[in-house]
Amino acid sequence: MKKPSPYLTFAGTIPFIACAIMITLGIDAVIALGTTAEVLSAYGLVIASFMAGAHWGNHLSLADDDSWAARLPIFSNIVALVLWLGFLILSSAGFIWLLIIGFLALLIIDHGLYQANIIDKTYLKIRKYVTLIVVISLVVSALGLQTVIKK
Repeated sequence: MKKPSPYLTFAGTIPFIACAIMITLGIDAVIALGTTAEVLSAYGLVIASFMAGAHWGNHLSLADDDSWAARLPIFSNIVALVLWLGFLILSSAGFIWLLIIGFLALLIIDHGLYQANIIDKTYLKIRKYVTLIVVISLVVSALGLQTVIKK
């Protein structure tokens, strides 16, 4: 049986896309969940933290003398903590811009892991496509929120 991870990875973009569409259409809230911006922010934080956790997991299987064995847990913690603090401190639009930076940083880390033969080409290719979808959705959302704020 083929692994479900590529399908689940792409399915994970659905809430990003849905929130971008809702914000663009002026739908301010998701019934029983909160404002669209809050839903997007919380989901983005969970997914970015999950990805940082995957990096933490990758480091556990590396040999002590691998340069990524020391860098990966530090990078993963920095990304997760900065995003968490941003979630607590920033406005919704500000946090969404920070999420964009966070997802791009995670992709840069994955590119380094690919170059070090820690992750494979297929995984990196999927990550590039998914990050593109997520970043575009987040940009649309952030711009939509900034437009609402200016009105």
